[in-house]
Amino acid sequence: MREIPRIHFAHLPTPIEFLPNLTTDSNGPRLFIKRDDQTGLALGGNKTRKLEFLVADAQAKGARCLITAGAVQSNHCRQTAAAAAKFGMECILVLTAADLKSKLSSEVLSENPDMTEHKKIAAPDGNLLLDQLFNAKIVWAKPDQRDSVLQEYFDKAEQQGKKPYLIPYGGSNQIGAIGYVYAVKELLEQLASNSSLPYPDWIVFPSSSGGTQAGLILGAKLFEYQGRVLGISVDETAPVLQERVLNIANRCAEHIGVNVELSLDDILVDDHYLGGGYGVMGKNEQDAIRLFGRLEGIILDPVYTGRAAGGMMDLIRKRYFAQDKTVLFWHTGGTPALFAQKYQSALFSS
Repeated sequence: MREIPRIHFAHLPTPIEFLPNLTTDSNGPRLFIKRDDQTGLALGGNKTRKLEFLVADAQAKGARCLITAGAVQSNHCRQTAAAAAKFGMECILVLTAADLKSKLSSEVLSENPDMTEHKKIAAPDGNLLLDQLFNAKIVWAKPDQRDSVLQEYFDKAEQQGKKPYLIPYGGSNQIGAIGYVYAVKELLEQLASNSSLPYPDWIVFPSSSGGTQAGLILGAKLFEYQGRVLGISVDETAPVLQERVLNIANRCAEHIGVNVELSLDDILVDDHYLGGGYGVMGKNEQDAIRLFGRLEGIILDPVYTGRAAGGMMDLIRKRYFAQDKTVLFWHTGGTPALFAQKYQSALFSS
């Protein structure tokens, strides 16, 4: 495997914990959790692993500004903004939401009737509060204009001599995915060094932009993980997400110089838990958040881990996993979003 530039700033290895109360309550397989909500950067999350490689690549190219895009409560944007602050770089975030106008104050809208650019929002919450704390420049865009606005601001930054580095949505490309190739190696080393940790028959996690799943699938192949890797889709149908993951994984294999070619058969996706759509916290997510909190004192987020954990618990009820197996839930972080007012209101009004 080719040596790839990396900056080590994540808190690794992340812990693996047994979930005894959930295991007993569900009367299912033994449940464990891998705590990537504890990777350290800006309250942690899976994007930190990706940013170790993405920021290293940006620095190698002489970049002085990171630019990326996401939803208003994007975990990826929050961690990118934090990484930029940590390494003395500027950061531009293009944030989108279908109901964005209802979120912005009249003062903001009067200054920016087309929702183009504004640095601050009064009383921000969740990830947006942290974006502003890290001094990211925030650009607003309608969802269908995200890519064009992103390119527009990249071009502006380039013209201003800022040497911008464009990080794709979710940090999910052949470089970002390397973080989860090495995460599999980390997991297997933890299992080998601790006899009290059983070998997981299944790894279950939320999947959306595809980079995390691509890295896990490729890492599983490279480091000979013998179990199965199941991505629970947050927002895409299985065929769409499988193609996305396959593309990233094969490009990642080529980038790191390994002779591995994956196929769609290698990529397991469950798309039965899409609920009301991306960012909509329904009963599935609410029940999972309450369950993990009440039984294990673990915080899930309303968009990713809440949806995936809810799906996993439903699969357990349906006996999808054999009772004598071990299931590892990979917590990808995102907990700051739980403190956004819209999710607090939904969680405690039902």
